[in-house]
Order: sequence, then structure tokens, then C-alpha cells
Amino acid sequence: MAVHTGLGEPRGPWFVSPELDPDGRGRWDVPGSDRGPGRRGWRGRLLSALAVVALSTVSGGAAGSWVAGRDAPGPAAASAAPVPAELTTAAEKTVPGVVSVMVGGASGASATGSGFAIDHEQHIVTNDHILARGGSGPVTVETSDGRRFTAEVVGREPSSDLAVLKVPASAGLAPLPLAKPNSTRVGEPVLAVGSPLGLAGTVTAGIVSALNRQVRIGNGRHSAVQTDASINPGNSGGPLVNARGEVVGVNTAIATIDGNGSIGIGFAIPIDQVQQTADTIIGRGG
Repeated sequence: MAVHTGLGEPRGPWFVSPELDPDGRGRWDVPGSDRGPGRRGWRGRLLSALAVVALSTVSGGAAGSWVAGRDAPGPAAASAAPVPAELTTAAEKTVPGVVSVMVGGASGASATGSGFAIDHEQHIVTNDHILARGGSGPVTVETSDGRRFTAEVVGREPSSDLAVLKVPASAGLAPLPLAKPNSTRVGEPVLAVGSPLGLAGTVTAGIVSALNRQVRIGNGRHSAVQTDASINPGNSGGPLVNARGEVVGVNTAIATIDGNGSIGIGFAIPIDQVQQTADTIIGRGG
């Protein structure tokens, strides 16, 4: 089971390795496996500890205390490798179209996450679990320049963990370009953009680690883009973009060991599925 990490309360869904039963026990009928029930190795124990947790974070003291201590002295950082110029350009293009999403429920529940504009009508894509965790309360978005707007919930699709919001035209959000279906390649560089722990406009870099990774998202299992770009609670709903600044997926979940935060295994809903779901929601709700 995932445990509270201090980074926001972890939440399912759960990642199930092809070598594990749904309850986490080892399977011995996997082709090529010569292990018996009494010879379960370190790999099986490690995989059984991996849990995929959604990346929304409950707003409050945990994030605040982390931010308060972010300037504390620490060990000297190693020299960073030069950042490719195309990634710098992609970040500059992407950040203005990304927003922080804040949901507050009448019952006192609250949640934060991320989202991004997908058209000039000011529709914003985000994760449905952010709205659910916030008690389906009023939604506010904050732009990269600090302006806040009340957002209308156009529609939700819990089965795919996607939702569409809409803000007034005065927000003037720049829609992000979407990658062409099936154009994403393993090994290509990507950026995860969002508001981890409420830190708006955060950009982290990595690569596409795998495609078509079967992960439980929303109410079912879906194919996901796997990345090693660092993503954390609050990144939910934010874009995963390629070096051209095109959105290849919506950051939704990470794998952890015993709930101890990001270990470089994150999952994003592929952009072709996102676009199809968003078009359906917008068609129903305007």
C-alpha cells in the first residue's frame, strides 16, 4: 500500500507488473521464468512495492512546510550538463499555456494540480481526480503571470481520468500544439511542466522511457507514455511536451517504492486519447 509521503496524500490507481498478480504476488507462469514459489528474487519484491499514485496534492501544511524550507543549505550540487537549446525554447513556449488548478469543496476538501490550454476558446485539459479530490467544489485557475480566474467545468470523464475546464476569454491563454498521433518515439527528450507542490511553472526534463505501458488510470487500465522526467504531486494534469513544444501526453501518475516520492518512473495519458476525450467532452458541454 502507498503511504503518506508528506508530498500530498498518495492515491491509486495501482501499477501491476506483467510478472505480478493483481494482488502483488509473483506469477510463476510467466514465459521464460524458471523461479519457483520459494525462490522469489529481489526483482519480484521490488516490483511488488511499486505503486502508481496520482499526482494531485491536498493544499495545506505539507506543501507549505516544504516550500518554507526550500532555501535551507544543503550539499553542493554537481555541475549540470548543458541544456539543449531546443528544450529551452520548448519550455519558453509551453509555460505561458500551463495553469495551476485549485479546487475547493464546501466540505473543506481541497486539491491542487495543473492543466493547459488546448484551443483559443480557452478550454483547459486537466485530470479528473483533481476535481474529485477537491470535493467537486469551485475551481480556480492561476496563469503563469499570477492572474486568477474562476473556471467552468465543461465536463468530466472519470473512466479516463480527464476533465475539461473553461476560463473567460480575458485569460488569453496560448493553446499548446499537440503532437501528431503515433509520432512519439522512445528515447526522445521531453519536458514535464506543471505546479508540483504548488510551485507554478516548474519544468523538468527527461526522455520517453516506454510507450503503451499498461497502467490503471481512472476506472480502468489504459496504455500510457512512461517517462523519467521528474514529476511529483501537483503535476497532475500538466503537459508532457517534446523538444518541439508539442504535447505528447498529460502527466497523471508516478510509481513509488513504499510511497517515497518520485523514482523516475512517471506515466502520462497519450495525447491521441486526450484529444479524442477532450473533443467528446467539449462537444457535449460546449
